[in-house]
Amino acid sequence: MNITIHPDFKKAYRKRIANNPKLVARVKERLEIFRQDPTSVIIKDHRLKGNKRDFRAFWITGDLRIIYFPASTNDAILLDIGSHN
Repeated sequence: MNITIHPDFKKAYRKRIANNPKLVARVKERLEIFRQDPTSVIIKDHRLKGNKRDFRAFWITGDLRIIYFPASTNDAILLDIGSHN
């Protein structure tokens, strides 16, 4: 899986994740799983609903998600990282 990072993702990452070493490690781990196998049950990838139905998300922790746009079968654009709400 080829991953592109949107500037909004970078901003959210710096704000919510970068100052917590445990979360930084978890995000790296889950991104590697996503890169190798986007359908892995470990990351619980799922389609979003409503006005975000064109996007997908996968789990980092119980409440932390990465939202992405599947640009093609082998390309994803990371858009945001944050809580489920």
